[in-house]
Amino acid sequence: MRIPVSIFVAAVLAHAPVHAEDNQIQRGPVPDWVVPSDLMPVPGDASGMFFVRRQDAVIHLDEQGQAQYFGYRIRILHPNALQIGNVSTAWNPASGPPVVHLVKVHRGDETIDVLEKTSFDILRREDQLEAAKLDGVLTAVLRVPDLRVGDELEVGLTTRSSDPTLGTNDSGLLFLAASPAPGRYRLGLSWDKGLKPTVRMTPDMTAIGVSRDGGIDFRFDNPALLTPPKDAPARYQWQRIVEYTDFADWATISRLFAPLYAKAAAIADGSSLDKEAQRIAAGHAKPLDRANAALKLVQQDVRYIYVGLGSGNLTPATAEETWQRRYGDCKGKTALLLGLLGKLGIDAEAVLANNSGADDGLDERLPNPGMFDHVLVRAKIDGAAYWLDGTLPPVVPSAATPAIPYRWVLPVTAKGGALQKLDWRMASKPNEITLYEIDARAGFDRPARVTNTTIVRGIPGLQQQVELSGLTADQLRDGMRQQLVGGTWDSVDDVKWRYDQKAEASILTITGKWTVDWDDDGDGDKSYALPGGGFSPPEKRGRAADQNQDLPYYSAPEFDCRVTTLRLPAKTNAANWSFKSGYDTRIFGKNHYRAFDLRDGSIRMVRGLRVEQPEIDAVSARRDNGRIAGFDNSMAWVSYKPDVAKPIDPDGKVVPATYEIDWTADTVPCLSPATMR
Repeated sequence: MRIPVSIFVAAVLAHAPVHAEDNQIQRGPVPDWVVPSDLMPVPGDASGMFFVRRQDAVIHLDEQGQAQYFGYRIRILHPNALQIGNVSTAWNPASGPPVVHLVKVHRGDETIDVLEKTSFDILRREDQLEAAKLDGVLTAVLRVPDLRVGDELEVGLTTRSSDPTLGTNDSGLLFLAASPAPGRYRLGLSWDKGLKPTVRMTPDMTAIGVSRDGGIDFRFDNPALLTPPKDAPARYQWQRIVEYTDFADWATISRLFAPLYAKAAAIADGSSLDKEAQRIAAGHAKPLDRANAALKLVQQDVRYIYVGLGSGNLTPATAEETWQRRYGDCKGKTALLLGLLGKLGIDAEAVLANNSGADDGLDERLPNPGMFDHVLVRAKIDGAAYWLDGTLPPVVPSAATPAIPYRWVLPVTAKGGALQKLDWRMASKPNEITLYEIDARAGFDRPARVTNTTIVRGIPGLQQQVELSGLTADQLRDGMRQQLVGGTWDSVDDVKWRYDQKAEASILTITGKWTVDWDDDGDGDKSYALPGGGFSPPEKRGRAADQNQDLPYYSAPEFDCRVTTLRLPAKTNAANWSFKSGYDTRIFGKNHYRAFDLRDGSIRMVRGLRVEQPEIDAVSARRDNGRIAGFDNSMAWVSYKPDVAKPIDPDGKVVPATYEIDWTADTVPCLSPATMR
């Protein structure tokens, strides 16, 4: 459970092989709850990398948890497929060792038992340490020797998974990939007597599911390639999937975790943590200030490392333990923050969420704790709800909305919280503003002095904050100079960066010189396309005939603003300058806006794009398809004609220059005034 952007310092450990017997990889027969599929004949015209004669993936539920059998026999058809001879499996030692049933190579009439002379190398490693993740997972690798094109590789093994936090409650998913290779596939779910879970299938799986005593199977021969409905919201991409769960509802999951967080958040009177809470209380009178001080302590003084060792995958480390070792994952940081808030007399709860963006349609899923990958805190202060995330950088205070726009969350409460929908809100401030001030007063034939500022909010802004905050001014300037000079930039004179906590934005400013790419239109006429001023025409929304034509269409939320100020050559007359027309157009749920102004010896341009409807219905999409031809996708051309003078339009739009207002303010003129009200 962690923030989904890589904002941590990377580290590398060498892979250290250890002896198999130390980690108890076992040999054994295929479990009695598995009946391998019959082999599918290889067609004479088989093509591609390989042909799957059989592939069985079966999950079995018993009193110890879940066992996963995976077995296959594959004909190798192409040299590039020989890499499947690197057989690997991963497991958590806390759940028990894997059992290898067989690794064989079939070559004509000959069968070679690979395990007679070759064994697995077990790697004791943390393969996600660069993502600050310690999960204790081991990986075993066997490299099949002398594998050839035309051989058939057969493998069978079983691994187990269990989590002490969940006890005997099992849940999970079975699915077939969207683009499988030709061949025979079987998915299976089975259970011991009395352990039948609740099962839900997508319609495509319901049509082929075959129930049997103690299980259900799904068989595919040369399964069709799966094409999800184009541009549909994520919940409609849910296809060829089987869900299963022992949880009665989402509230059951909430009640399961509530005592774990209550216990982990306990802070002993007189402990060092208790003294930290007393220090915060003494230094801050208002509850919200106290909450933010506690949050900053957790963010700044406890580094993020995911800890999934032992029972730590779902059970939070205690507040005291996390504080003592000064590192923790989202679970440990949440427990620590809950403990501090409790000591400060602030009511708060843990909330489960999904940072990957895979929570669209979560209310249509079976209850499954695996649907969440993050936990944070929601506090009630002065009658209002505030979100606090201890895994974010220490520049992020509590807020009325989470930093990530979750669709569904699950409050962790003793009574059992219900799945809760968080309404989407249209952005009131741009996610990114790009400002260009191009000072061409020296003339058409001289380089222009340029100031380029980017204002970035949200997770990308926080990622930038982490990446840049540790650099010295010289490192930042020299790094940007090496990256930029030689392209548009002739020189980079200075680079400045800061994170504005009030504006919740990362602000990067680069100053230097450009050679402005003036178009020479003859007779002294000049023209130039202002950077950031054009829009690409929107793509037509449509789907293949075999897809559902009535599903809605999705656009990822964004609010982007580009602002350019061109200081005109000093020897020119403003009346000889002109620019393209502006526009204010809404199409496919997006607002496209552009406006120009000519004042005080400069042409000012602002261009804004905001998604105002992430989902539009099919009828609206078809209507807007007919409007694409009339969409103005022209670039932001400005023109100088020394023989043509036009009076300044006194009723034209007023566009501020890049240097005239504070573009980090809560309200900036990136869209029409009527829209921004």
